Amino acid sequence: MMELMLDCIKVRTSVHFYRPKTLKLARNPRYPRKSVPKRDKLDAYAIVKHPLTTESAMKKIEDTNTLVFIVDVHANKPQIKSAVKKLYNIDVQKVNTLVTPHHNKKAYVRLAPDYDALDVANKIGII
Repeated sequence: MMELMLDCIKVRTSVHFYRPKTLKLARNPRYPRKSVPKRDKLDAYAIVKHPLTTESAMKKIEDTNTLVFIVDVHANKPQIKSAVKKLYNIDVQKVNTLVTPHHNKKAYVRLAPDYDALDVANKIGII
């Protein structure tokens, strides 16, 4: 009988006890807690405020195939990328951002090599 008991005892390798992970079922509420789902406040038109037309922005367009936009402060890089792609039908290579001292967010949007920033700027109406 004692041999049978020794075989059943679990060998513990740690001095700490952690409660075992149990099955977690998905929630199935009887009624919704909110009547209407939350609306997304940052759509493409709210994210991109306007393009920048300063001399330094024009230099970026000519030299590095990059457009410069003032965007919403709460927008992140993937949101900016998708918004520019949706609004202007262009492919974006990468996005760099900075927050100006006036608490505006500036986005440097580098276009894919098969798009020309000068042509896109003409189409938008920057130049």
